[in-house]
Amino acid sequence: MSSELEDLVKKALALPAQTRASLAELLLESLDHQEDFPVSDEWLDEIQRRCHAIDAGQVSLIDADAALGRLRQKYP
Repeated sequence: MSSELEDLVKKALALPAQTRASLAELLLESLDHQEDFPVSDEWLDEIQRRCHAIDAGQVSLIDADAALGRLRQKYP
């Protein structure tokens, strides 16, 4: 790893968690130039709506194990 990259990583890790999450999201989005599969405009709008709801704290997330546990209880 170059010293420039090491400095950048050190500065990024010193940021607050919310800022680091936003930075990570922006970096990942920058890699998505080519889609593995086509996504309709409607789905892209829905994805953005859901991401904004998460970022704004309007929804609470649960992990996959908890979600599957709830489904197994509801549908034995």
